[in-house]
Amino acid sequence: MQGRSRPLLRMISWLRAVRVISVAQNPATREASPLLVLTVVVLTLLLAILEVDLYSPELQSLGLMGDAFSIDPAFKGP
Repeated sequence: MQGRSRPLLRMISWLRAVRVISVAQNPATREASPLLVLTVVVLTLLLAILEVDLYSPELQSLGLMGDAFSIDPAFKGP
């Protein structure tokens, strides 16, 4: 177990060191990286899609979501 946690501890110490360096700058002048904003938006959308997919039966039972392939009967063949 000790061998598996060592890389995690190294990563945490590296992140803390990077945070100390970034906090040294004036926080009022810092802006979010466009790549970071894009990553957050994409991951949020993926999470929303997965949540809807996971809970689709419950959403259908509440009437919040219709059938995935519902077609108007007028457009169906004979």
